[in-house]
Amino acid sequence: MRVINTNDKAFEGVLAGILGRGEADTSAVEEAVKKILADVKRDGDSAVVEYTRRFDGAEVEGSLLVTEKEINSALRKIPKSDLSIIELSASRIEAFHKRQIQQSWFTTESDGTILGSRVTPIDRAGIYVPGGKATYPSTVLMNAIPARVAGVGEVVMVTPPGKDGISPYVLVAAKVAGVDKVFRIGGAQSIGALAFGTATVPKVDKITGPGNIYVATAKRLVFGTVDIDMIAGPSEILIINDGTGPPEWIALDLLSQAEHDELASSILITTSKKIASKVAGEVKRLVKKLKRRAIAEKSIERYGAIIVARDLSEAAEISNRIAPEHLELFVEDPLNLMGLIKHAGAIFLGQNTPEAAGDYLAGPNHTLPTGGTARFSSPLGVSDFIKRTSVISLSPSAIRTLGPSVKRFAELEGLEAHGLSAGARLSKRGR
Repeated sequence: MRVINTNDKAFEGVLAGILGRGEADTSAVEEAVKKILADVKRDGDSAVVEYTRRFDGAEVEGSLLVTEKEINSALRKIPKSDLSIIELSASRIEAFHKRQIQQSWFTTESDGTILGSRVTPIDRAGIYVPGGKATYPSTVLMNAIPARVAGVGEVVMVTPPGKDGISPYVLVAAKVAGVDKVFRIGGAQSIGALAFGTATVPKVDKITGPGNIYVATAKRLVFGTVDIDMIAGPSEILIINDGTGPPEWIALDLLSQAEHDELASSILITTSKKIASKVAGEVKRLVKKLKRRAIAEKSIERYGAIIVARDLSEAAEISNRIAPEHLELFVEDPLNLMGLIKHAGAIFLGQNTPEAAGDYLAGPNHTLPTGGTARFSSPLGVSDFIKRTSVISLSPSAIRTLGPSVKRFAELEGLEAHGLSAGARLSKRGR
């Protein structure tokens, strides 16, 4: 794992290379995705079935919907101890997200005018759960539970069938999280089905959940027809260290992201050259023991780095430039250092808080902004599944007071009917 000082001439180039890794050129897949979406919009289920056969090698005609019997069968396939862990995770996620519930509010002004904001949940949410390189029951919980807490009327889930079918852990997580319907479809075709609706798959109002470049491109293209959570990029972790703590722990936390995929980024910023050297050695030793060694090694080689900073202030400054998805403050006084942090998807305080705890059991959502978007966006939460409607009621006194200004403002903008509509109420024409 490369070690570089902030005063090295190559530092800026190395950092730019890492930060630019998520800028994938989607042009190569965009035309293909556009065709898939157009076919699904026109042909519905038949297009979804055909693309699932072509891309996933699965025959799903007549069985897009996972039955209640299949879900109950999945419950019997997993150990009770594992079910207890899923239920523990679900309860902690629910408890955290209940604190995010927003209330409608109304205020009455002295002249009788009523103003307010009415908060209501969306009618139907669609969540995408990836298959492929790993099994993701945690993704089910993190997407479905906030929707349920928000009061969403119906939660629909899609997930690729895979050669061996859908993982029983994913199906059990769906049941625990209160998902209403599960469909054995994935890829761009499933995003199209959720966005446009088919005879079998209901049209949703919002699509959340991560996926590959085809899924991400499809989500971007259907935005506007439906809402989406974000365009998720490759996973990333940044650890700030002050020279304290076990180097092995730091190395393992770096590898916990590197094993996700080859584009994942793992960065350590430390004020200690000694720790930098020891962590590099630990990464080299530990990566050889991983089942996903090939993936982790490519990630570390291409997008991993250990940066030696002058002090913690400089470390925080670099972190704010990166705006990482996961930020570990692996220092003796994390609360003090947090005061210097402006941008991060999630902050993990202290040596006993590995990023993995946030992925599964801590409670906050693990669907986080990536690729520097933590500068302006937030983790998935209850607010993603609600909408606010402004409420306005002008009293007779208020329209007399505000009406002339409304009329003049309309005239300034050249919108005649706007002004006339206010003026009519001032003169009480039409009564």
